[in-house]
Amino acid sequence: MGFKSEIARRRTFGIISHPDAGKTTLTEKLLLFGGAIQEAGAVKNNKIKKTATSDFMEIERQRGISVATSVLAFLYKDKKINILDTPGHKDFAEDTFRTLTAVDSVIVVVDVAKGVEEQTIKLVEVCRMRNIPMIVFINKLDREGKDAFDLLDDLEQKLGLSVTPLSFPIGMGYDFKGIYNIYEKNINLFSGDSKKNIEDTIAFDNIDNPELETIIGEKAAQDLRDNLELVHGVYAPFNVESYLSGKQQPVFFGSALNNFGVRELLDCFIEIAPAPRPKMAEERLVKPDEKELTGFVFKIHANMDPKHRDRLAFIKVVSGTFERNKPYLHVRQGKNLKFSSPNAFFAEKKEIVDTSYPGDIVGLHDTGNFKIGDTLTEGESLHYKGIPSFSPEHFRYINNADPMKSKQLGKGVDQLMDEGVAQLFTLELNGRKVIGTVGALQFEVIQYRLEHEYGAKCSYENFPVYKACWVDPQDNKNDEFREFQRIKQKFLAKDKQGQMVFLADSQFSLQMTQQKYPSVKLHFTSEFK
Repeated sequence: MGFKSEIARRRTFGIISHPDAGKTTLTEKLLLFGGAIQEAGAVKNNKIKKTATSDFMEIERQRGISVATSVLAFLYKDKKINILDTPGHKDFAEDTFRTLTAVDSVIVVVDVAKGVEEQTIKLVEVCRMRNIPMIVFINKLDREGKDAFDLLDDLEQKLGLSVTPLSFPIGMGYDFKGIYNIYEKNINLFSGDSKKNIEDTIAFDNIDNPELETIIGEKAAQDLRDNLELVHGVYAPFNVESYLSGKQQPVFFGSALNNFGVRELLDCFIEIAPAPRPKMAEERLVKPDEKELTGFVFKIHANMDPKHRDRLAFIKVVSGTFERNKPYLHVRQGKNLKFSSPNAFFAEKKEIVDTSYPGDIVGLHDTGNFKIGDTLTEGESLHYKGIPSFSPEHFRYINNADPMKSKQLGKGVDQLMDEGVAQLFTLELNGRKVIGTVGALQFEVIQYRLEHEYGAKCSYENFPVYKACWVDPQDNKNDEFREFQRIKQKFLAKDKQGQMVFLADSQFSLQMTQQKYPSVKLHFTSEFK
């Protein structure tokens, strides 16, 4: 198979949602269709001991949430599909934002009863900033929920989307009969039997066919006809170009837990979703079909395998092919590296691959060379942008709880920070270490992982900080800057890259500082160069 056709069969996407909307369940069911797992593990049911394939850390199992972004791949109808599973929990938003830099399109999962929730709003904003094509999946139709038209209005008003339904529910909750697939013109009847892997569909080209009454009953048939008439009257017909440019969002209805409406979503997805797209670097636009390899690190994960201390750097291949044992330039360090065992991910198994194509995610064993945002090329100096560090909102001093293990603690903290779990600040005044996170749950994850992966115990102490702001170093020679440094000495720290950070203890003190020292520029993300 040629290089271009390999690119054309790749689909790399992320699934985003508010926690509990059913994202992990949907991921599982998609893998089921790809034949990657034999039986999907329900997230809620304690009787089934098999936990969801995409959750692997103990905390995730206890809480039933996804914490780490994992990569899952499968083949379906000759398409190679890469799913980047993202945490839905708001405490892990930063990880999710980074993952969105590596996807070509997105599926947004919405709970039928709750509609659009706050976390969905934030994530969709990021997708809209980057014009990422989105498909919406309205989940849990076997439960009572909002009216379908109300949900569609919700999507338009709260998320600013312009939607067009490609399937429509027949009834809901207790009266849920099935789904009419507008895209393929057929009816999928709901049996409520979650043991069945794939439901049968009945082709229905003409909705006025009197057979409809015999299948779903008179009232349901009349309702469906009225609803579809409304859909065609209100919503613009589906247009692939508008979808690809991020101007129109198709909507599907279903119930992931009962594996219902998932196949329709997947079949339409592989047909319309974009193959790997060009990506903007600081220097130029890079196209996937260029011969030379370029790729960037969007995630680092330590200790994926508890038996081995390993770190994997996840690289998204943007152009060219990634080949085993071939030397590539690590742009930031300016040195050549080669990799003897690059990993690809297939469901829950890692396997060593010889060649990867644009759109693929490759896991590279890392001994500490990589940071998030690093670029690999065949010699060109390229920098991919758009992987920010956000200003943390929770801060704590980190203390060593076991003096015999200070080396392990140092190493563990170092590696977890490289992974982008949280940010480390060292106070200029006394060298104390402060950890800043976007969400409070991160502290628990850090403490848990330090103990279980590095054998180090830590304790936290409150540190009242309102925001961390990066200080622009460009004109640090003037008197005003020196004055700022002297007066604010006890609020200044260095981040891991050695950049100066001002830790403001309240919103008021931040405003006062900005008024008093107007020439000192403060930034809320680290990517201000």
